[in-house]
Amino acid sequence: MSATLHFLNAKLFLCLLVILFQHHFVFATSNPAGLSLRAVIDDSPQSPLYLIGSLSRAERIAKLIKITEARANYLDLVSRPNARVVPDYLHIPILRDVLFYVVVFTLGSQQHPVKLLMDTGGGLIWTQCQPCKNCFPQNLQIYDPRVSASYGTLPCDHPLCDGDHRLYDCVHGECVYDVRYAGGASTRGVASLESFQFFIDHSSRRTFSNVIFGCSDDNTGFSFKNCGISGIFGLNLSPDSMSSQFSPLIHNRFSYCFVPFLDAMPRPIILRFGEDIPQLPPEHLHTTLFTYTPPGSYYFYLELLDISVANHRLGFQPDTFRIRQDGLGGCFIDSGALVSQIDSNTFGVNAYEAVLAVFGAYYESRGLQRTNGRVGLELCYETPANYHDFAAITFHFNGADYTVDGQLGHFIDPVNGFFCVAITSGQMGTVLGAWHQQNKRIIYDRWMGGLQFADEQCINDVL
Repeated sequence: MSATLHFLNAKLFLCLLVILFQHHFVFATSNPAGLSLRAVIDDSPQSPLYLIGSLSRAERIAKLIKITEARANYLDLVSRPNARVVPDYLHIPILRDVLFYVVVFTLGSQQHPVKLLMDTGGGLIWTQCQPCKNCFPQNLQIYDPRVSASYGTLPCDHPLCDGDHRLYDCVHGECVYDVRYAGGASTRGVASLESFQFFIDHSSRRTFSNVIFGCSDDNTGFSFKNCGISGIFGLNLSPDSMSSQFSPLIHNRFSYCFVPFLDAMPRPIILRFGEDIPQLPPEHLHTTLFTYTPPGSYYFYLELLDISVANHRLGFQPDTFRIRQDGLGGCFIDSGALVSQIDSNTFGVNAYEAVLAVFGAYYESRGLQRTNGRVGLELCYETPANYHDFAAITFHFNGADYTVDGQLGHFIDPVNGFFCVAITSGQMGTVLGAWHQQNKRIIYDRWMGGLQFADEQCINDVL
């Protein structure tokens, strides 16, 4: 099925859903122009989750490289019709935990606080639940559905749990899920319904009833232990993601702008929806269409044609980054992956090694001394005094060139005097991670079927 037909079918199905399903919500305020999610940074005193002040930059990045390598590339089953939550427009606060953006809200009649990783590569919204068979330690108390009067379970005859194309399975009368991640992590639990309360500001909030989410009681292999994160807030194309459930009145569009991660005191940022997304001058805005998504996958795939390093175009063959017959390969954008990955299993050439070879030749031509990768990144160099000649990288997408500023494309540790190319080897495909999205306005437009982006000083993107 072509990408165009896929999105047209999605629109037609959405119209049917709006007619067939009625949802009721409690609203505190209304804004007809759009929806915004406000974000602050946990390693900033502005955040109530100020947890990592004692960690150095190198310690932070080393911890998060490990998370990236083991994180979730969702292996959902098959695309399916679903009931969608239909919200009005609103502002919702978002925090960032270390170097990951997270949504913070409350669940259920007891208004239990949860903190979920904002993940454009993930679908299912889930949090750890009591009674827990196997849960990783978290700083926030684990949610207990037994004390919530608004909690319910998804019935086995729901479209997400019934039929040949279901996402979940009915086991012993319960609709359950088993989501596995490429790094070996997994989450299992009961597909559920609950009220979500989002805080608009210090005095206002909105409640959404019957949001589909995962009540996870069996979780293994996750690296964000002993922090506030208790699960995932998925934003991908899956029917159970936030962007799908909340799609009708946010115009199927959302956007964010990441403040550079190593800024010492970053200001709040915003996750925006619908008409709340800034209108940028056409000459500044670049557009590339989403490409074919293989059955069972819901990533925002992009057609990557080639890569340049420091204005040297590598000249990869046209099929190098195509999705292969086994469903692997391709290129997608993912805010939940900290560092970008380049596929090392591309046909005919190891694209990852080819890209790093050009970076290596660039820095060797400048006489730089290679050093041990102390943060989980392969290509690192000692930083000469007053050095600023960092190589930029350009991803040549179909219809648009996406250039990452040289300084923002590297992990730079001025204290210990070294820097590293912020790219790791991908085993399942190529991923445009969050590190290469700094100071970029990123717009996901599901109606149009494409990704839009522009350079922007994200420190100015405040409520």
